[in-house]
Amino acid sequence: MIPDLISYAGFAQKLGVAVLQETRLKGNILASDNNIDGGGIMSNPDIESTESSKPADTNSSASQQPVAEHEADSANENVLRHVSTTISARSVMKPPDSLLHEICFVSVISMGQFLTLTGLALSVVTGELIGRSFENISAGERSWFAASYSLTVGTFILVAGRLGDLYGHKRMYVVGFAWYGLWSLLAGFGVYPKTPAFFITCRAFQGVGAGLILPNCLAILGQTYPPGRRKELVFSIFGAMAPAGFIVAGIFAALVSERVWWPWSYWIMAILCFFLATVGLFVIPKEKFVDRMHDSVLDQNRFKFITLIDIPGAVTSISGLVLINFSWNQAPIVGWTDPYTYILLIAGFLCLGAFVLVERKAKYPLVPTSIFTSDVAWTLSCVACGWASFGIALYYVYQFNILLKGDSPLLSVAKWSGAPVTGIIAGLTTAYLLSRVPPSAIMVMALSGFLIGSTLLSTLPVNQTYWSQMFVLTLLYPFGMDMSFPAATILLSNSMPHEHQGLAASLVATAVNYSISISLGFAGTIETQLNDGGKDILKGYRAALYFSNGLASLGMLLSLVYFAATWIRSRRNRGAEKEESV
Repeated sequence: MIPDLISYAGFAQKLGVAVLQETRLKGNILASDNNIDGGGIMSNPDIESTESSKPADTNSSASQQPVAEHEADSANENVLRHVSTTISARSVMKPPDSLLHEICFVSVISMGQFLTLTGLALSVVTGELIGRSFENISAGERSWFAASYSLTVGTFILVAGRLGDLYGHKRMYVVGFAWYGLWSLLAGFGVYPKTPAFFITCRAFQGVGAGLILPNCLAILGQTYPPGRRKELVFSIFGAMAPAGFIVAGIFAALVSERVWWPWSYWIMAILCFFLATVGLFVIPKEKFVDRMHDSVLDQNRFKFITLIDIPGAVTSISGLVLINFSWNQAPIVGWTDPYTYILLIAGFLCLGAFVLVERKAKYPLVPTSIFTSDVAWTLSCVACGWASFGIALYYVYQFNILLKGDSPLLSVAKWSGAPVTGIIAGLTTAYLLSRVPPSAIMVMALSGFLIGSTLLSTLPVNQTYWSQMFVLTLLYPFGMDMSFPAATILLSNSMPHEHQGLAASLVATAVNYSISISLGFAGTIETQLNDGGKDILKGYRAALYFSNGLASLGMLLSLVYFAATWIRSRRNRGAEKEESV
């Protein structure tokens, strides 16, 4: 389950801004590069004052920026690779003009978050029932039901944000849901082939649609609302859709699969996606400047979009991530003795190497190489370990309950009913602690949740009552989820310049989704090697869950080391400041 990222109003606005700021800034510079007024592309509540957010004061506040700020911007121009540091105070989209319009607008946008989690729940909760439709399906192939979706969601987030900058976030929302609906429709027909290959392919393309939707939904909300209580409330509603989407979709998918037929859960999903794509055309306000920017790009140079989108970077990054992930998730099925698995793995690493070289030369890089500091490396490593551990746990806990304990899919979902409650508590706790303790300390707390939860799950007896270890671990995991994401976003935000704030949250989201996907490949390899050819299911599950526990332990160790390093560094900085003051 993806975290309830913005379940608390105090942190909601900051996180929403972090997700959006990179696209705002690049949208501004892209407009200025084509001699277009980019002044209304985006707004930044964390940097601007309340007065600067008023439309009547926009131009005057922009013209009164200190000279020193402009000089600093000029000095850093080459390092930042033409990324503007000018922040606009106006929104691209006109706010809804009535309460009814606003309710419809917020509902339509929030469904982007809801259905992103729905897509994950459809395969995790009912994966065993879906697997029965295919002949001779292995555990490795069944893990692809969820892994293929998470892979493409995480892989396409950065590219989707850039496409939204150039061609409009509303357009990407509509295209994303249309694409999501098409492949949801086709996924339902995946029941007819005797092998799961077609269904898994459809799941991967579903993830592309979700990857297009999620960052552009956040961008639309950020463009529409100025700083204030209303924006905080809207982002809180959006964040609350994360756990709701997983739990509600899990219950719905389980009921449909048990009472009707599992393809209907995908066909109903397709109907809902097409409906939202259509409604979005009328409910979402029109963007003001993106079309003009896009037309100017085409007028000046029809191939300019290659530079603006950073197509070489997009191709090499997507290819590398997909090939590496595919090889690891395919290995449990065909084994590492098949040459194409390790050939694809090598090719994936070569593509990532090419991506690094391309980004160093790109005018508008998707991921500027200058941002990769030690803080970024430590933070992303902690997040990847924690969420990889959770991805394995989430998949195998349903397999454990359904195959070994004999639970129905519906009962398996019901056992997680306490998670949204503790998720809200974790969110409120994080909001309270962020202003009182360093984010690195919150990261330690988050990894503690992952570690204790994985320890309880990996040692869970088959015949133990639910109210013992199982109940406790469902209450602890949300602390890992809902504390790690905001803590990581703040840590990366603090280590990056203002013009890369949105990239911080995007990198964390990519790390979360990609680590979930690739960890299932690692766990699947371990399971198939140790389950005695499928004869000892419990032994294979235990081995995979012990690996999950090992990842959480590694993440805990990394978080402790990073906390100690940041504490020592802060002490030194305070000491240096005292000496200077004297």
